[in-house]
Amino acid sequence: MRKSHSFGDGFFIFVKMNDIILKAEAAVKSFLDKDGSGHDWWHINRVRNNALLIAKAYPDSNLFIIELAALLHDMGDYKLHNNNVKAGNEFLESSLLNIGLQKDLREKVLEIISQVSFKGAEVDTHTTSIEAAIVQDADRIDALGAIGIARAFAYGGSKNRLLYDPNLKPEAHSDFESYRNAEGTTINHFYEKLLLLKDRMQTEEGKRIAAQRTEYMSQFLNQFYLEWNGEK
Repeated sequence: MRKSHSFGDGFFIFVKMNDIILKAEAAVKSFLDKDGSGHDWWHINRVRNNALLIAKAYPDSNLFIIELAALLHDMGDYKLHNNNVKAGNEFLESSLLNIGLQKDLREKVLEIISQVSFKGAEVDTHTTSIEAAIVQDADRIDALGAIGIARAFAYGGSKNRLLYDPNLKPEAHSDFESYRNAEGTTINHFYEKLLLLKDRMQTEEGKRIAAQRTEYMSQFLNQFYLEWNGEK
């Protein structure tokens, strides 16, 4: 049993945290277990593990909130709801209700999740708590390295996107709407998002892991262009 916490004047005092985590896991598995776009249960589990690893350096952070937000962070993702932001938000909120979260905790988890996603190269995705910073870094780590490469192509394939077209140049999206509706190639996605993440990490562990994984991705791209051009 996880330690119980108090949220807001004793409104949420003693909670069976293990039960809530198990309910969250079940909800996520039911929704994402068969996903083929790189947002499946194993992505969620890796983000949860990344977040708990990073949180070790922040003993004052709330591990229960971090774990819960990490588990639920993709439930309302517009990409998994036919690009419909409103439908995603409604599904996320109903999911939080279904697993039995009371108002104060729902609001905290929703606040963190709203700050996790990348929204465009020129869009600031600041966080308002250490818990949000940790979950944001944890999610972005899973978009990097070998796993990140695999997920990028899985997502591109699920959306019937071109692998690469040298005539289509990457875009620096200045707002969330242009980023959300972009239909560029998978290789362009590296420049529009993935290679930018290492400089946006907020925790020291996130920065360390991101630097290592970004270097691997850069090596992959070099090899990709060599093979594309028939040089190797």
